[in-house]
Amino acid sequence: MKSSHTRRHFIKTSAINAIGIGLASNLPVPGTTFLSRESRPEITNDQNLKLPFIPKRAASWWCDLEDLLWPQKKVTDSIKRRAESFANAKIDTAINFGFHIRFDFSNYFGQLHGYYANVCEELHKYDIKFIDHYSCNHVERPRGEEEFRKLHKGQRHHILLFHDPVAAQYAQYEGHFFNDICEVDLRDGTRGYARQYQMEAFCHNNPEFLDMHKKYLQRLMKEVPFDGIEVDDMCDYAGLTTCGCDYCRERFKRDYGHEIPAFGEKYFWGDTTKNMLLWGNYENPVFRDWIRMKIESVADHVKMVKGIVGNKPLMSCCSSTGPITLNSIALNLEKLSPYLDFFMLENVGTNINCVNWVRMDAEALQQKDIAQKRGNAPAMALSYTIYDKGGYLGWCLSRFWGVANWSSTLNQRLEEDPPDAMEIEDIIGNYNNWEIKNSDLNYTNGKDFIEVRLVSSSFCRDNGWHGSDGFEQWDKVKAWSASLVKKNIGYRFVRSMELSNPIELCKDNTPLILDGLGCVSDNQFSSVQNYLSKGGTAWLALPFGTHDEKGYKRSVPLSEKLLKSRYKNLVIIDSATSSNPIETLIQNGMFRPALKQLSGDTRWAARIRFYEYKPVIHFMNTALIAIPHPIIKDNSGVPILKDIESEIRDNDITYEFSSKKISLSRLSLKSPELGEETRKVDIHETKNGYSTIKINLDGVKVYALVQ
Repeated sequence: MKSSHTRRHFIKTSAINAIGIGLASNLPVPGTTFLSRESRPEITNDQNLKLPFIPKRAASWWCDLEDLLWPQKKVTDSIKRRAESFANAKIDTAINFGFHIRFDFSNYFGQLHGYYANVCEELHKYDIKFIDHYSCNHVERPRGEEEFRKLHKGQRHHILLFHDPVAAQYAQYEGHFFNDICEVDLRDGTRGYARQYQMEAFCHNNPEFLDMHKKYLQRLMKEVPFDGIEVDDMCDYAGLTTCGCDYCRERFKRDYGHEIPAFGEKYFWGDTTKNMLLWGNYENPVFRDWIRMKIESVADHVKMVKGIVGNKPLMSCCSSTGPITLNSIALNLEKLSPYLDFFMLENVGTNINCVNWVRMDAEALQQKDIAQKRGNAPAMALSYTIYDKGGYLGWCLSRFWGVANWSSTLNQRLEEDPPDAMEIEDIIGNYNNWEIKNSDLNYTNGKDFIEVRLVSSSFCRDNGWHGSDGFEQWDKVKAWSASLVKKNIGYRFVRSMELSNPIELCKDNTPLILDGLGCVSDNQFSSVQNYLSKGGTAWLALPFGTHDEKGYKRSVPLSEKLLKSRYKNLVIIDSATSSNPIETLIQNGMFRPALKQLSGDTRWAARIRFYEYKPVIHFMNTALIAIPHPIIKDNSGVPILKDIESEIRDNDITYEFSSKKISLSRLSLKSPELGEETRKVDIHETKNGYSTIKINLDGVKVYALVQ
């Protein structure tokens, strides 16, 4: 042990001396590196972010192991060809994919950065921006033969060049040995392990890890002229049993006054025979504080990264924002958002289930709202595909949601790449070129037509709140989202902070949907009361305010006080998880959508958005049929999407619309599926402020727009 300590001390001292006193003086000191809860900034939307560029048509720049042979001519020639292909496909932003578990390549950073610098040089000739993308807090360490083979079957897209178990004992960067900065598993004291990805995880609270990441970023910025960066996996994939290191124990004691209970204590850990995503006794305030501390640790790490990259746009991956299970991996985009400049939803895809896109609408619009509240930051949807139609589906969803599109194949994600697999620039080029010629709408100027506001509570998620019916608040949100999509009703989210602000809440007079808000703060309650007292409309499905924002149960639910006030525009409804309240409200004459379908198949979803005050109607098919590949399946055994058909046969659609709310004239129907064909849209004025619009969608299976 003594010789090991001496060796490590020598390497660390040498590394510090090599980089000079300037950086060494900034080394984190244990116990002083964490941002206090009180000093965290709030998310503001008082001004737009000032960004050097805004992605519109992004695509993944895939790498493979051979690229480490840069600057061999074969590699440099490939860079030139692909940059030209990206330009022809009208891709404006290339986002790196590959060499993902970045510290696995610490012995090769010179070649790797040379390669990326060369990529930037060639892309910049076409004014294409380059965003680097890597996981900062993991190294791949499969445990045993089965895990080793599983990694090589399912994670080839990371590019696998990790240390073997003997070499891993000595693997390090800038004097920080990877084994020393890993999380500690509370069960047995071993290094934290993300079994789903065969990775060992670094601790977000460990100052040596933070120092290592800081120095790597500083080197990367010096050696690669990237335009933006996605620092991925800003969460804790090793789950709830990490981390039990000294730094995490110190922080939990300092910030919350608690010791971490021994593993297995049911009053804290709950039922650990279940899947780890379902662990935890949320009735225990100490466990709720444990969740908060883990999330805050990740947020502080992101803040450190933003402080280093400065004006270069920063993004982090997020595939979900709503469900309670996110707490188990400390993934919380709302807490990271003050430090991010771009926001992305990893829409996933590739298999046949991706055609059921309505279930993703809530996530997409919540991510979009988080971005808008962060100074109208750009939002994008990342959709994966193997074949052409999957790429088209992702492109269509981005247009329907009103966000940027990040198109990506998923090279090496399957056990074996199909022989007819396409490059992403070849898949997406036709659609990008069609858009620029026929419908080049700037999503950053798009304003959704909003008829209702749907409240999504982070307090409910943070505190693990479930109703007596077993549903969490996000279940209610998803049910509402699906109903509103199918009724063509424009909606947006109101999240916890806006609900607390009486001024912001009263700026909009559209109905406020309060379904299953178990955790409500005093400020939120006061804001809702103020809104109702000024004539605002709210639809309320109980329970409401049974707990406060910290998860403590109230002696009297706030709903009792609310109901006693007998507000004229407070409507009590059933929950969306047990009925169809929007249909009931419409039938009872308590709500009239601006767009009402009169004929044709009702499974075309319509969404109205204004671009520089000009209305555009986007159509998306909710009755898509997935055509599976006859042989190829993903790693979970689900067939890969090969093609798409539609169940819809009656495409002659007629809507009645409120001409007082929406002014429609001189409109044409367009779709990439119709090529250069445009169709005139008939509009007929009727009485009482309503008109009809007739649209023929024959020949369109997935997406069209009227503009």
